[in-house]
Amino acid sequence: MFVTPAYAQAAGGAAGGFAVAQFLPLIAVFAIMYYFMIRPQQKKMKEHQAALSALRRGDTVVTGGGIVGKITKIGDDAAKEVEVEIAQGVKVRVVKSTISHVLSKTEPAANSN
Repeated sequence: MFVTPAYAQAAGGAAGGFAVAQFLPLIAVFAIMYYFMIRPQQKKMKEHQAALSALRRGDTVVTGGGIVGKITKIGDDAAKEVEVEIAQGVKVRVVKSTISHVLSKTEPAANSN
């Protein structure tokens, strides 16, 4: 016969290091996902929030729908809306969070003291 009989080995007791070794790949995958996906996304969101809080009249912005316009009026913080002029005399109100990019910033007014 060409086939040799296989005998089962006696099962040893579970070692404490073996349980940690099982979770090591899972921990490594989570760490990789955090550093390459979660952390950059959080950084991008912080930058976007900072850009939205620094909006001023006269800034040229792009909305989420791709509309380019100039900010003419900024509502109070409770309304969270801005008025954007998209053409001569055509003004629309948009929610601040829908502004995706700030193309050009205006300089703050100089203090004449």
